[in-house]
Parts: sequence; structure tokens; C-alpha cells
Amino acid sequence: METAVFKFEHDMPVRNYPAPRWTGDEYRALERAAELIRNGELVAFPTETVYGLGGNALDPEAAGKIYAAKGRPSDNPLIVHIADCFEFYRLCSEVPDEAMVLAETFWPGPLTMVLPKSFKVPDVTTGGLGTVAIRMPNSAVAYELIQLSGVPIAAPSANLSGRPSPTRGDHCVRDLDGRIPMILWGEDCKVGIESTIVDLTEETPAILRPGIITPTAISKALGREVIIDPALLVNHKPYGVADGDGLLLEGEKDAPAPRAPGMKYRHYAPKAPMTIFQGEPDDVRRRIETEKAKAEAEGLTAGVILFSDDAFEEAARNLFADLRKMDDEGVDRIFAGALKQSDERGFAVMNRMLKSAGYNVIDV
Repeated sequence: METAVFKFEHDMPVRNYPAPRWTGDEYRALERAAELIRNGELVAFPTETVYGLGGNALDPEAAGKIYAAKGRPSDNPLIVHIADCFEFYRLCSEVPDEAMVLAETFWPGPLTMVLPKSFKVPDVTTGGLGTVAIRMPNSAVAYELIQLSGVPIAAPSANLSGRPSPTRGDHCVRDLDGRIPMILWGEDCKVGIESTIVDLTEETPAILRPGIITPTAISKALGREVIIDPALLVNHKPYGVADGDGLLLEGEKDAPAPRAPGMKYRHYAPKAPMTIFQGEPDDVRRRIETEKAKAEAEGLTAGVILFSDDAFEEAARNLFADLRKMDDEGVDRIFAGALKQSDERGFAVMNRMLKSAGYNVIDV
């Protein structure tokens, strides 16, 4: 299959839309992409979090093509992207008031809500679950694509399953060229990790995947408690425990069944083995320098991922790009410094970093 790649000169947050004045070529590319979506084909497109691999969420064959193109397990649910809150009533069997509160507070933006699905949403889109995950991306290119297609777009990250998520157009091209008909190449993603997922189907809202929008921010918007799903804590100790912020390394076998993307399968893996060092920042830096020198003495090349201790948003924006850079450079070992998991944004980035490293963590 030949993949058409179109580069946009600009993108911007939807809150500023319709400030972009599409060129004729840009608008024709968007129309072509929307036509492909309507016809059951796939298109990769930018969002503020990561690039998405989109297909018609209401077409089971299109959803099946997404799983095939990514090599993704079919029980891993897809997030449905919308451009209008009225879609709630087509996609969901019930819409609680709290969903509208969160939409008004955080949309368009990196928050996904899990709600009871309507009969119009095929089971293949939701991984066989009775719920549907919905979000409104904060990208003018994504917004226009959804509007022009006239259908909600199911879109996981636009990468091969297990690889670091794509935050730049060239990442999509490297993974999906020849696998899908079209890639819309926009700006680099400004958030850089996937959206926060909150489940609104239970009595107490639960975070199923951490992100830049924190549990505290969601709790403040709703005016009540928000919990962390126990599945996220199988490999993390809760915030503020007496013996420090560490890891539970007994594995994933006891984790509950996945209710959202990223809860069951390991993700984001670079090609080289990766080790995370956690402890006091100066100790971590010294240990990484020592391990890097040891590797190089053995004739190996080593890459380092080390962010300032409180640079949580920078870490989110750059983590996946850094992992892909390590792959491009062909390093033999990757050494990374842990972020503070007592900070909710640090917890979100570490959720991805831990999976990238296969939970290979050393205390220093």
C-alpha cells in the first residue's frame, strides 16, 4: 500500500479555532482524509497528546483495520475522538451531569471519559466492553478532520503496538508507511503523553490512566473524591506511603481486567534494554555516569534520559521522542533517572517510563 503524507504549515489549539486559515492544499488534504475515514479507511493525524491512528468508530471493519495496522491486541479498547459534545448522546446510553462538567472544564484537551456505551458503538471498538472511552482533542487539524468526516473517530496512538508513542510526524511515517493510506503531518505534540482516562461508570470516579490532567484537578472540578484504579498501583506504591515512593515488582498477573487503553499490556518499549535509577537527584546522576562509563568500557553505546527533578511537563513532552531518538542512534543500553512519583504529573510520566523499562528499576 502506498501511503500519502501531507505536511501542514501550522496547527493550533481548538480553543483558538478557526484562526488557522487553511491553504487550498491543506483543505484538500483534510477533505481527502475525511473521505478515507468515511469509506472505512485509516488516517494518522496529530493531536496535542500523541499522534492518533484514526478510523470510523461506528464501523466495525474500520476498527478491525486499526488493530491490524498496529498489531494491537483486540481486547485493548480504542478511544473515540469527537468534535462536538452532542456526540455523547449518540455514543453513550447515559450521560451523567459530571461528564458535562468535565467537558466544560477540560475539553478540548487531554482528558478521556469512560461512559456506558450505546448500541451504536460496535463491540470491536470498545474491546468487547460495555463502556466507551471518549475525548475531544485540542488540535485544529484533528478537529477539522472529525468535522469533515461526519463520524466519531476511533484512534489509538499511531505507532506499531509496543513501540514508543509517536509525538512527531516522522514517527508515524517510520511505523506506518505502507500500512495505511494517509498520514497528516502536523506540529510536534505539545503534551507528549496520552490523555488522562477517568471512569465515570462507578459510584466514585476512578483514574484508569494517569496524564497531565491530574486527579486533584478532576476532583476539584467535580467537587468530590476521585480515586486511582488499583490496577495502576500494582507496580506503584500509593503516594506518600511511609516507606517511600517505590515499586511493587511482583508483576501484573494480579491486576484487574483492563477497562481502558494501556492498563494491561506493556508499552512504549525502546529497542535497547532500559534501566531506571531512583533516589536523590545527585546520587542518580552519579550512578548513571558510572553505569554509562562501564557500558562504554565494554564497547557498548549508552543513552541517557535525565530530566530536572521537577520538570514534569518537559518530561511528558519529550519522553517518547527521546526513546525514539535512542532507537535511531542504535544505542545498546539506556539509563534513565526517575521522576518524583509523589507529584501526580511525575506519577503519570513514570507510568510510561516504567513500562518502557519493563519495570527494571534500581534504588540508589
